[in-house]
Amino acid sequence: MFYRRKFYIVRNEFVEVFNAHFNETNLPNQIKHGARLIGRWMIANDETTTEIFAIWEYDSYEKYKEIETNVRGDQEHVSRVNAWYDKHGGRDYVIKNYLLEVRNEQLETTLNESCFEGDFNNERNSVCNDE
Repeated sequence: MFYRRKFYIVRNEFVEVFNAHFNETNLPNQIKHGARLIGRWMIANDETTTEIFAIWEYDSYEKYKEIETNVRGDQEHVSRVNAWYDKHGGRDYVIKNYLLEVRNEQLETTLNESCFEGDFNNERNSVCNDE
C-alpha cells in the first residue's frame, strides 16, 4: 500500500470556500479515478490560519501515479478547477493570499506489519507477543 498526506495551511476566511471546493470538485474526481480517501481533518493553526490535511490510500506508488495522471488529464475536472480559481481571483492570487503552504507527502508506517494478519482487530501473532 502507498499512503499520501496532502497538507495545507489556509487563511481562516477561506476555509469554508476551500472545503466546499474539495467536497464538490476534488473529492468526486479523485474517487472517480480510483483514489481512496482515508479521512480529511482540520485544526486551528493560529489566530489567522487553519491546517487542513487528508490521508489517501493507493494500492501502490505506481497506482498513485496512474491515478494522478488520470485526475490531471480529466479536462472537465481541469476546467472546473480553473473556473474555481478564476472565481476567487486566479490561481496565483489564491495561492499567495489563501493557501499559504501546500505539501504532498508520502507516509511511511511505523508498525511492524508482521504483527498483524491484515486486520488490526485480530490478535497479534507470536512475533509480537513479547511486548
